[in-house]
Amino acid sequence: MQEKLFDSEAKIMEIIWERGPLSAKEISLIAADSIGWNKNTTYTVIKKLEAKGFIRRDEPGFICTPLVSQSQMQKKEAESLLKKVFGGSRKALFSALLEDEKLSDSEIEELRKLIDKK
Repeated sequence: MQEKLFDSEAKIMEIIWERGPLSAKEISLIAADSIGWNKNTTYTVIKKLEAKGFIRRDEPGFICTPLVSQSQMQKKEAESLLKKVFGGSRKALFSALLEDEKLSDSEIEELRKLIDKK
């Protein structure tokens, strides 16, 4: 997966990930309601997602199915952010994330468990 998701594409992917395979028409109705987009804007973004290999559109009804999971995309975007902004340093990333953030005891425990798995 080499392509990057732009913000507009991520919005459509969120709809598809949340609700499963949907027709392009259903996606456009949801996008109109939740984002305020018109049908043409949504269809343009759907075509871009298909061209990039993020979704597949099947007949009948132009049913859009994700080809990339949300967790795959989250990992890719996190890795890109890590490299681009923090020079690959996970410590710098976590320091920036946690610097001004008050964590609950349960959140701290969850993070410890994740670290211990490594």
